[in-house]
Amino acid sequence: MNKIIYTLFFAAVTLAVNAQKIDRSKPPKPGPAPVIELATPITFTLPNGMTVLVVENHKLPKVAATLSIDMGPVLEGKKAGVMDLMGQMLGEGTKTMTKARFDESIDLLGADVSLFSGGGNASALTRYFSQAFILMADALKGPAFPKESFEKLQSQTITGLKSGERSAAIISGRVVGALAYGKKTAMGEFVTEESVKALTLEDIKEAYKNYITPSRSYLTFIGDITPGKAKELAIKAFGSWTGRKLLMPQIPNAENVATTEIDFVDVPTAVQGELSVTNLINNPMGGKDYHALLLANQILGGGAESKLFMNLREKHGFTYGSYANTGNGRFQAQFKTSAQVRSEKADSAIVEMMNEIDNMRNGRITAEELAIAKAKYNGSFALKMEDPSSTATYATNILINNLPKDFYRTFLQKINSLSVADIQKASQKYYDKNKSRIVVVGNGSKILPNLGRLGYPVKMYDKYAEPVVDKPRETTVEESDKNTDAVTAYSIVNDYLKAIGGKEEAKKIMSQKTTLSMEMMGRSIDGIELKLAPNKRKTKMKMGEMTVFESSFDGTKGFQGQMGQKKDMDSTEVKEAQDEKAIIPQIYYITNDYKTSYLGIDKVGEDRAYKIKITKPSGKVSTEYYSMKTSLLLREESTQTEAGTEVSIITDYADYKKVGAVMFPFTVTQNAGGQEFIMKVKEIKTNEAVTDADFQ
Repeated sequence: MNKIIYTLFFAAVTLAVNAQKIDRSKPPKPGPAPVIELATPITFTLPNGMTVLVVENHKLPKVAATLSIDMGPVLEGKKAGVMDLMGQMLGEGTKTMTKARFDESIDLLGADVSLFSGGGNASALTRYFSQAFILMADALKGPAFPKESFEKLQSQTITGLKSGERSAAIISGRVVGALAYGKKTAMGEFVTEESVKALTLEDIKEAYKNYITPSRSYLTFIGDITPGKAKELAIKAFGSWTGRKLLMPQIPNAENVATTEIDFVDVPTAVQGELSVTNLINNPMGGKDYHALLLANQILGGGAESKLFMNLREKHGFTYGSYANTGNGRFQAQFKTSAQVRSEKADSAIVEMMNEIDNMRNGRITAEELAIAKAKYNGSFALKMEDPSSTATYATNILINNLPKDFYRTFLQKINSLSVADIQKASQKYYDKNKSRIVVVGNGSKILPNLGRLGYPVKMYDKYAEPVVDKPRETTVEESDKNTDAVTAYSIVNDYLKAIGGKEEAKKIMSQKTTLSMEMMGRSIDGIELKLAPNKRKTKMKMGEMTVFESSFDGTKGFQGQMGQKKDMDSTEVKEAQDEKAIIPQIYYITNDYKTSYLGIDKVGEDRAYKIKITKPSGKVSTEYYSMKTSLLLREESTQTEAGTEVSIITDYADYKKVGAVMFPFTVTQNAGGQEFIMKVKEIKTNEAVTDADFQ
């Protein structure tokens, strides 16, 4: 047996013997924390106060630079959205170069240049970097702020806000912050369609003048560049730049609630419940509990192996995932757990979420959970160290947060030295389940009835974090007749009928023929809709000569078809179609065949609207919004089941015009499952040209 074969044989036997001695029921003991070798960036300061950091790395012929202005949270107030819009405007050309020419210059260099409200980035191959860097600097120092670009970006921002106003997740994010910090604070305010519409180009210029400045700015160079060359470029680009002196804002701490409460936002069309359990904390990076809270967060809700994930998803199947986030930094932050859950399981999910927070506070943390969390940070930290940009990020963090110089060199030592007792102590101190907000956004009819069993007080808010003072209540015709001075579902519907021309005029309409058109993917679609009282309806949509959609209901049976494929209505769909008992269905809302609830006041775009819930004879529920100003119907929200999945449908009505004695909407916008369709009515004819034969 030669030496090589003998060595391999010996190694194999040794491994086999050792394998028999390993107890795989216990996690291996962690080894000593690795020693972190962290290069110190070359740092210098320009006369205007800009701090420059240089991290040399000559492995690749590429350089990247980032300018960050440390302005802290900015209170925008009535001008909410101005900072973001200003940041977008920085990329719309300079005083010496149009946007088209600016973008072309970047493309010719093969570079990446971006601007934002807190600074800018530039990266390119070494030979082209200087030119790309100067372009970024010119955009920051001398933006053109063209009016047409402002109007374009303002319009795009408003469109984005409109599309997001129906999202339960977006509503939840907005409300959670607003309730925690207060709507009139830098940490809790949010952008609205109204605030963006009110902005002017002068507001953009004023925000630029106040915050885009070398004061409190940090410029980092990373890559194939020497400190000498970096200093030369920094001075050339920014040496003569001046601006206002920034002061770090002093933000007083907000108070947590005195006792845990449920804050509920009713979104009738939401197919899931958005859950958040949150309380405010102070967790500076230099604080004594910072590292313990990193591990606590990882164990509670940092990933697929965490307590929340294993409980709410793996054990109970309430959600696709549940997570935790423990904020940190110089300002007050939030501890928050979150999940999207099935509506009927929202109350149960809250119980389990609170149980897992309790488990952390009570120290029910296994050695394996702690070992996995530590391994996570050991691995992720090692990966980050392979990226040269981490050196610059860490150095900037040390400066901004006033951290010890060895903060990152000793990072893993501090992580690996923590015990279960340390994690429990931090959890008890920061995860305050007795002073938390449980924010729930979802379908109130499905979620609210079960929340009472949890024992927490329930407070109602609208989607802009305003308290809902009007409690939902069922009304009947008899009751509302006795309370004609009060706002009820009956009075709202009655006012609508008056606004469109009167109940008696509405009753006279026995048929309706509507011709309409819409745009989809650049193609024009024409349609016709026929209605015959009490509930016959037919719709056909055509693209040229091709029928793309067709539906018909003759009062007892019907079908729907797309692209030549037809499907007969099932019994549920037939019952729902029979709910419509008149061309103007609101005529029957004020009879006892329908159950109505007044839900309070909400907003539709810029309009304040009365909100009512309609339960139809079939049991189908919809929510309708009627303008407080005009009494006209502005929006209808409902759900529909397609292929076993519940889809949210939102229909907006606008541009009311008189047809004979009654008003009809001539613009109808429908959003179904995230797809938006805008239908323009060309013509409406009533009481003519529609017969029973049309529905055969």
